[in-house]
Amino acid sequence: MTPPTQEHPFMQGRRLYLCTSDREDLEGFLRACISGGVDVVQLRDKRLDDAGIVQRAGLAQRVCADLGVPFILNDRPDLAAEMGADGVHVGQDDVAAVEARRLLGEGGIVGLSTHEPAQLEAALLEPVDYVSVGPVVPTPTKPGRPGTGLDYVRIASRLAAGCAPPMPFFVTGNARPDTVGAMVAAGARRVVVVRWLTESPEPESAARQLAAALDGAVGRTEP
Repeated sequence: MTPPTQEHPFMQGRRLYLCTSDREDLEGFLRACISGGVDVVQLRDKRLDDAGIVQRAGLAQRVCADLGVPFILNDRPDLAAEMGADGVHVGQDDVAAVEARRLLGEGGIVGLSTHEPAQLEAALLEPVDYVSVGPVVPTPTKPGRPGTGLDYVRIASRLAAGCAPPMPFFVTGNARPDTVGAMVAAGARRVVVVRWLTESPEPESAARQLAAALDGAVGRTEP
């Protein structure tokens, strides 16, 4: 199966991707983050059983659909297809991207994690709609995984731009208002945010700060 020939319409212009575990205030939290500028949401929670994933992901999907934002389920294309998620994100050790595509169909969004150039080069040949790149620095959300540094972002920018059309990529690893400038300077235009929002007592305000920092950095880089 060949990669998509054009950017998935749901991914066009998306730049601020929230990855969150389940939480008691999930609906309110997601609404606040989206109001602040988040435009892609992923639910990633290894603690939930299958029934719990479907229930909580269904809630997240309804919120995202109401606000016009794609909802991505982590790791489980079977459950994503069952509960009607917009897409699924898989890792290097999860279900193969080609199987995720088969389960989601051509209209679903499929994303794939990469952590080194060889993985990225392989991912660009897979039937995926976007890739993630990183983490730039070690992060507690991925214990034991070393940071890739910004050089990997520079490599990703070059390789992704060489695709036809260019492959969208999101940079992971401690995205904050004071770090996204360096990521953008290395070639990033889209980032994944976790702790800056999940640990914030005011997620809407925090999302606005991050979105403004990201947009400002991109604006200074592009003519």
